Amino acid sequence: MNKPEKKQVLEALKVIIDPDLGKDIVTLGFIKNLQIENGDIRFDLELTTPACPIKDRFVQQCKTELTKLEWVQNVDVTLTARKRKNAATQDAPGLKGVSRIIGVSSCKGGVGKSTVAVNLAYALAKNGAKVGLLDADIYGPSIPTLVSTPGVEGLRQENQLIAPIIHDSVKLMSFGYATPEGKAAIMRGPMVSGVITQLATTTNWGELDYLVVDMPPGTGDIQLTLTQQLKFDGAVIVTTPQKLSFVDVVKGIQMFDAVQVPTLAIVENMSYFICDKCDSRHRIFGAGALEKLTAQYGITNTFEIPLQPDVSSQCDAGTPTVLAAPDSELAGYYRAVADSVVREVQKIENSGENKPTVTYSRKDGIVLKRGDDIVKQVSPADLRRRCSCANCKDEFTGKPILKPESVKDDIEPVSIRPMGNYAVAIEWSDGHTSSIYPYDKI
Repeated sequence: MNKPEKKQVLEALKVIIDPDLGKDIVTLGFIKNLQIENGDIRFDLELTTPACPIKDRFVQQCKTELTKLEWVQNVDVTLTARKRKNAATQDAPGLKGVSRIIGVSSCKGGVGKSTVAVNLAYALAKNGAKVGLLDADIYGPSIPTLVSTPGVEGLRQENQLIAPIIHDSVKLMSFGYATPEGKAAIMRGPMVSGVITQLATTTNWGELDYLVVDMPPGTGDIQLTLTQQLKFDGAVIVTTPQKLSFVDVVKGIQMFDAVQVPTLAIVENMSYFICDKCDSRHRIFGAGALEKLTAQYGITNTFEIPLQPDVSSQCDAGTPTVLAAPDSELAGYYRAVADSVVREVQKIENSGENKPTVTYSRKDGIVLKRGDDIVKQVSPADLRRRCSCANCKDEFTGKPILKPESVKDDIEPVSIRPMGNYAVAIEWSDGHTSSIYPYDKI
């Protein structure tokens, strides 16, 4: 390979920037096995995940930029993905090949969590990823109903592990498959946690890019145990517009924060209904909850999914929407959620020196930095007075509850903990423990 030609190729490719990571694909090390011969260029484009939502755009950009070079005849780009080892799963026999674990949670039942989990899993699979779906609800397993698998009768073993059910390339596991006659599970909490863990760790998942876990509703001992034992890479929280659901979402965010699991996205199900007569959006259950979550926690990956009759019929038929109607608007919503999850996980995995950090010293106060660059400095008392948690500001009216004069000027942070890539949680010397600040609100 001619060295000047190689240099020209790499320089040409440096103009292609990964919008999520903020660096060019050459610096990120995406270009592998570069070969140049008689004007023909061949190389592998090694992405961080096979489900990258802009992989086709990358390929087209590579071809466009390289054909600008006068001597180039043909450009052949092969898409590949890095193999990621998840250290947290290496001790579990069934999870050794699983790269990432994503929990789908709701803090109350009846919000459509399982429907979101199923469609998220199949959207990731349709985007090129190897995906597994674990139904972790022992009392009310949903996957056997939402995904029709005729002929499945009980579970079987392979290589001393439980064999998953495979449907349209997605590997499925549910307690419902162990009791196909539909008998309800009657057991206490510790036993439930053990059964869920056994299904997760002894199922023969093989090589997976993503294991999606449809969690049981709530924020109790079972949910905490499951989150800690499986060591989730992130969580998607599903809710509905009602005030009660909003309160529960806050509990979910705080639960995941307590076990250091970032919230990747929030999905508001049944957000609105589009009338056939007037073609208008009718917000039957209220509005405004997502804006409050963004303002309070800095979570910008929020999605509204409308109330549509098709969802019910597709669920009853056992065919996820992204399979039953892949070109529908509704399937597009689920693909958008999947793309967002991929991007957020990628940002967390590759944040490195660009990850925001917040530190405190009596000399400099509270300092927000990106890498070595100081973005902002603020006094602890000022930041404490701006707390927007439910104890300091009414969540629905926005009116302040905290009186600024009640905060002493010498207040200090007792602990500072990051919440994913979007916020930081601070405990204060006055005993206040629920302050959460989006990075852009510090």
